[in-house]
Amino acid sequence: MTNKITTLLFDLDGTLIDTNQLIINSYLHTLNKFFPEKYTQADVLPFMGPTLHEAFSSIDQERVEEMIVEYRTFNIANHDALVKEFPGVYETIKRLHEKGFKLGIVTTKRLDVAMKGLRLMKLDPFFDVVIAEDHVTRTKPDPEPIYKALEQLSSSPEETFMVGDNFHDILSGKNAGTKTAGVAWAFKGRDYIAKYEPDYILDQMTDLLKIVGV
Repeated sequence: MTNKITTLLFDLDGTLIDTNQLIINSYLHTLNKFFPEKYTQADVLPFMGPTLHEAFSSIDQERVEEMIVEYRTFNIANHDALVKEFPGVYETIKRLHEKGFKLGIVTTKRLDVAMKGLRLMKLDPFFDVVIAEDHVTRTKPDPEPIYKALEQLSSSPEETFMVGDNFHDILSGKNAGTKTAGVAWAFKGRDYIAKYEPDYILDQMTDLLKIVGV
């Protein structure tokens, strides 16, 4: 790295914690209740990344709030049983924290659910800030969530990495002027994230340590 990186911002779902099956099951449960036997797993993959409101609005604008309530009820009830860890994430985040990097989460989830996942994976002590859907008027790929995190961390875009598994994460970082890293373990695959031309693609989370010089 030519620029000194002091700050690392991370998406949560699909990047730091493996919530893929939980999200898929939550969408399928909800959609099958409202539209029996109409949707398959392949149909819900595009919904991974956008907010619940965006996803459900594309299906039925009149029942968005009903579907969100159904989704969240199922999601919370099944959260701890279905959420898993990604290899190398805990060790990498712990190392970055010990080395004095400023760490933040930028997610489209509500704060309470985001914190539930962070605590389950024992990652919560390492993060200085969590920017959730609750905190912004415009979510990723708009740069607002990143700007808000940087303001709280007293960091500039030039010294920051945005790391994520979805195009929303990469474009949000680009729009905010940060460096970007896509993760190859994205549920949609390495080729998918590569299309959005992040500055780096991580094959495993530990790759990040070498990139920032730890």
